[in-house]
Amino acid sequence: MSLTGLHGTETPNELHRVVLTGFGVISSIGIGAASFADGLRHGRSGARPISAFDTTGFAHAIGCEVVGFDPAQWVHNMPVERLGRASQFSTAAARMAVEDAGLPLDELRAARGLISVGTTDGESFDLERLVQSEIEGGSAGIDPRHARRVRAGRLSASVAQELRLVDVEAVTLSTACAAGNYAIGYGFDAVRTGEVDFALCGGADAMSRKTFAGFYRLGTIAPEVCQPFDRGRKGILTGEGSGMLMLERLSSAQARGARIYAEVLGYGLNCDAYHQVAPNEESVARCMALALENAGVKPGQVDLISAHGTGTKANDVTESHAIRRVFGDEAPRTISMKSMLGHTMGAASALSAIGCALAIDQGFIPPTINHVETDPQCPIDCVPNEAVEADLRVVQNNGLAFGGNNAVVVLGKYQPGS
Repeated sequence: MSLTGLHGTETPNELHRVVLTGFGVISSIGIGAASFADGLRHGRSGARPISAFDTTGFAHAIGCEVVGFDPAQWVHNMPVERLGRASQFSTAAARMAVEDAGLPLDELRAARGLISVGTTDGESFDLERLVQSEIEGGSAGIDPRHARRVRAGRLSASVAQELRLVDVEAVTLSTACAAGNYAIGYGFDAVRTGEVDFALCGGADAMSRKTFAGFYRLGTIAPEVCQPFDRGRKGILTGEGSGMLMLERLSSAQARGARIYAEVLGYGLNCDAYHQVAPNEESVARCMALALENAGVKPGQVDLISAHGTGTKANDVTESHAIRRVFGDEAPRTISMKSMLGHTMGAASALSAIGCALAIDQGFIPPTINHVETDPQCPIDCVPNEAVEADLRVVQNNGLAFGGNNAVVVLGKYQPGS
């Protein structure tokens, strides 16, 4: 039975169970779901000297760039050169997710769909290059033909164009570092209520000088490695990439015999507008509580938390204390994939959500690498340096962003009939 073949079984106000059936991953530690899972399991680091832009004048410039990515391998129906780097990431990752889900494109094109992509910078990388090129060429402004490729809306619209989807809503969400989780929550609601048959959700961002320089000026760029929850942590490493997830109704996934990685149980959002960059402990705790309530999960049922875990002094302490507020002294293991991936901005929580689902499916907990000594002000078990085997039933994925934009997604092990 196809995605659209189940319309007749729906009843008004029916809420569907929503499952994850396909992933597209472009990251500094692996391209594709299998390579990404292997990188997480083995604690692979994506850190390397930045080559995406001129780093002259910076005392240190280590980041987590994507290498070995050929967009032409995945983008077939539109000229690659018309896409900015972030749109190349989102479009390629979306095609990967569709292929991983085993959904024929003709079925996808006949279905009602949603494409939601979160981002922090949009196409800032390409905008910087265009401006520099125009300056060097003596021009007073950007050629309109070139400007078309730098609109942030291209991150989602290009997915629809590449896959030739016509009955879809394509949105780009710019809620910074939590945007991937925002996009997943948006897709979850649309699939759960039957508004759409499928949702391609996630996030994408490319390395940019603007973002790197901004964090550098704030004093939050680490010289060499990212060490979340460590006493000696010195900040973030900027990264790039994309994670795209295929969400569909459980009934359609079962009907077509799809592989189910995990189930989306619920999510929570809030925005406290407390500070431009500093997180608010009470608000972060409230967002986690909202997510658990929406998912119908009690704190004691959560087996693992994938933290926002940036490796900055303020974030890690605040997030750890917020976790203890919600979970008490018996908080679940709490890891940070940013120790491996760096901070991929709008892609961060989407890639972490995929990591959570792969951990559920394959039965392991990814490590927090580069760990030497846990900061006493971060009283959690961060699974230092080595992955551990674990039967995970409920996993929480945190995304915290500038301006107090918080988003938390809760995933569960798929269990028939539960």
